Amino acid sequence: MSYKLLIVDDEDSIVTLLQFNLEQGGFQVSTAMDGKTALEKAMDASYDLIILDLMLPEMDGLEVCKQLRQNKVMTPILMLTAKDDEFDKVLGLELGADDYLTKPFSPREVVARVRAILRRTQTTTKDQSVEQKENKVIKIGEVTICPDNYEAYLRNEVLELTPKEFELLLYLANNKGRVMTRDTLLNAVWNYNFVGDTRIVDVHVSHLREKIEPNTKKPVYIKTVRGLGYKLEAPTKDE
Repeated sequence: MSYKLLIVDDEDSIVTLLQFNLEQGGFQVSTAMDGKTALEKAMDASYDLIILDLMLPEMDGLEVCKQLRQNKVMTPILMLTAKDDEFDKVLGLELGADDYLTKPFSPREVVARVRAILRRTQTTTKDQSVEQKENKVIKIGEVTICPDNYEAYLRNEVLELTPKEFELLLYLANNKGRVMTRDTLLNAVWNYNFVGDTRIVDVHVSHLREKIEPNTKKPVYIKTVRGLGYKLEAPTKDE
């Protein structure tokens, strides 16, 4: 299967470099040089992943990401940024990006990160034991997770989750009641060595809480275990 990617960057050299290496890796690649064109292409065609630069003419990458998610386009987004600024990274994740890379980066690193994201979002049924475990409906409190069609519901209402949010929820659900460290979640859900960069986990947990918790300040589903990580469990009658 040949995956379709959209590369969005206003630097010709970066677009050319990424396009060459990704096409050598077997991907079909389209490109855009500004945010407005990128948004139009992403809305008009179906892509398996978007590589999106933060600083763009016409419309910046954060706004493109925001508008795609508002329009229910849940294509995985790998955001590129020239800034080593934690605010930019976190804001990108909060707006719905699945991952980020800070420039400069090696083409090999980009290809590896793209493959890791696609592996998690496109090939969840190769391992039969995992398939048997995940391809059943999971109910926890008022949350229902349907792994086979990549959907989750709260009180029978569809939850609008990004691919990474869904995968995080599913992994926590498959380990219901067990404390999962941030490093474990990074390995399992992102399938990539982030070298201790666990902020990405915290941001996605925050997203999930906003979507499933009655009160995000007093979560009843996703509990923080101080000094360790997170666990998912059904609310008790007292909560």
